[in-house]
Amino acid sequence: MDNNQVDMSPDRTTSSHLIQTAINMTSGAMGGVACVFSGQPFDTAKVKMQTFPSMYRGFFDCAIRTYKVDGFRGLYHGTIPALVANVGENAVLFACYGFCQDIVAYSMGIQHASQLSNFQKATAGSLAAIFSSLVLCPTELVKCRIQTQHEMRLLGNKDIPRRSTPWSVVHSIINTEGVPGLFRGLSSTWLREIPGYFFFFGGYELSNTILNRNSKEPPGALMVTVSGGVGGACFWLAVYPVDSVKSRIQVLSTGKHSAGFILSLLHIFRTEGFFTLYAGLMPTVVRAFPSNAALFLAYEITKRNLTSYSHSCS
Repeated sequence: MDNNQVDMSPDRTTSSHLIQTAINMTSGAMGGVACVFSGQPFDTAKVKMQTFPSMYRGFFDCAIRTYKVDGFRGLYHGTIPALVANVGENAVLFACYGFCQDIVAYSMGIQHASQLSNFQKATAGSLAAIFSSLVLCPTELVKCRIQTQHEMRLLGNKDIPRRSTPWSVVHSIINTEGVPGLFRGLSSTWLREIPGYFFFFGGYELSNTILNRNSKEPPGALMVTVSGGVGGACFWLAVYPVDSVKSRIQVLSTGKHSAGFILSLLHIFRTEGFFTLYAGLMPTVVRAFPSNAALFLAYEITKRNLTSYSHSCS
């Protein structure tokens, strides 16, 4: 993935950087849309199984019981905040990814970001995740709470309405916890995103290198699709336990009943065991391949079209 295809002659450096950043941001947003619509039912099952592992025997049990209670739309609970989360996160992530590649290249004394190794590109992905997490955390918090409303009511929480909108959840959080409540789980999000995106971009770039090693042309649609799926699978396999703790913090920790990452992790170890942290892994990995394949395919197609258009206008 080359983030520096725009002409970088000295007299056009600033405008070229701005154009490339806008292209990366728009392309990332389109990738986020494709990612959500291709994988939301799997994400709903993942969050339910992470937060309430004793309620479900597995993915199919969770999906069938969710369908019986809320119908097909139940599998798409949280789609609007998920869409906002993924569009916002990926727009910032891919915009910052190009910028962070330039930072890594400069710090390593490399003249051009296209000359970075796969490891260096993965490092740039980790740096970009610091910024994208600030967008992701509040929207993912709302998504997780909407996805687990039924389970919270089963546990006796009568304050949870049967139907909530993203805006009503946001209003409730601000009323009870203030604006900082929207960032509950931010440290856990960073713990997941920073190492996770090292493996995400590292897996994607390495897969592209292997599949495209005998060609000087940009990777084709099939290669991008496979590499995107590999990157998504690498992300979740690397950081899934962290995500499990984050989901619990965001769903179950409210107001005075709040706990940090370490205390939540130790509580799970003591009361439920280590393997509870992997509840819902199967639907997550199954979801990761097609959803991230769709993400990168949409990203690359949008980016190449916008880059060609910007060149024709210059």
